[in-house]
Amino acid sequence: MKYVSIYIISFLILASCTAQQLQQAQKTVGDYLNEETPLTSGDVASGLKEALVQGITKGSNSASQLDGYFKNPQIKIPFPPDAQNVADKLTAIGLGGEVDKFVMTLNRGAEAAAKEAKPIFVTAITSMTIEDAWDILKGEPNAATEYLKKTTSAQLTTKFKPVMKNSLDEVNATKYYGDLVNKYNKIPFVQKANPDLDDYATQLAIDGLFTLIAKEEANIRKDPLARTTDLLKRVFSSQ
Repeated sequence: MKYVSIYIISFLILASCTAQQLQQAQKTVGDYLNEETPLTSGDVASGLKEALVQGITKGSNSASQLDGYFKNPQIKIPFPPDAQNVADKLTAIGLGGEVDKFVMTLNRGAEAAAKEAKPIFVTAITSMTIEDAWDILKGEPNAATEYLKKTTSAQLTTKFKPVMKNSLDEVNATKYYGDLVNKYNKIPFVQKANPDLDDYATQLAIDGLFTLIAKEEANIRKDPLARTTDLLKRVFSSQ
């Protein structure tokens, strides 16, 4: 009804308007038609949660693809730095191929585990308060991701670790690492290394997902075309 009334009024006044008056009338009508009701606190919270779910979906889908970790230098999990001397020594004695194979299987484990990550993150998002949402909206480009990281990292680690462990076992990454470390530990006069892999792999797999989510959040904040719904457009255009 609003639009019909505006168009009827516009039609009736067109004949008596100068070109300048027509231009001003068009602007006035356009402003009226584009008028939005103010964002409510609920709108902001819903928009931010929608943005996070969108970022999580894209991030987890990207990470869980074949080579999602392995061929992405931003999140690829390398040989454990604390045991880099293990890789160096093994490479020096002709076992470099085994080291490379281990790194690939380690990332395959992360890719498999990423398939299970989305529901864990989505559940965590539902606890965000309206006050948190307003603070995040006016925050840094990765404020929502940092909030999620701060409030859920411990819980995610607890829930994610068994998933990661199972994934590592399925692709034999744990076995490869244990075999490599045991071979290294047999080299005379070296400091013995710990073959436990789960904590290291779990933390880097989670960090990689947060990296991808932060990238998606920044994209939604900066690029209007990345805002796929009317609510996202309204919430983030208000920044």
